[in-house]
Amino acid sequence: QVQLVESGGGLVQAGGSLRLSCAASGRTFSSYTMGWFRQAPGKEREFVAYITRSGGSTYYAHSVKGRFTISRDNAKNTVYLQMNSLNLEDTCVYYCAAARASINWVNPASYDYWGQGTQVTVSS
Repeated sequence: QVQLVESGGGLVQAGGSLRLSCAASGRTFSSYTMGWFRQAPGKEREFVAYITRSGGSTYYAHSVKGRFTISRDNAKNTVYLQMNSLNLEDTCVYYCAAARASINWVNPASYDYWGQGTQVTVSS
């Protein structure tokens, strides 16, 4: 069992930056591929980024590539999402998730555990 708690969301002006954190419980954090997803009201949850167990590989949605950076610190059981050059379309609830095994890490169904989400609101 893994519990995930996101933090770092808030209100930011367009063009600004935020860093989200996701702290995981348990001693097996390094066994999980970690992903970030987001969901806007009335829309399906969409993939943002993932990072593999050792942090050696990352992958981003086209909409955030070059602006967002995912990283992890296995010693601290934490995954991060650095978000730069934020725009209005980035306004969503952001979720972190942990996947034990899968090869399709862009699919939300591949993830075993989810956090409660943190709201990010970008204003003009």
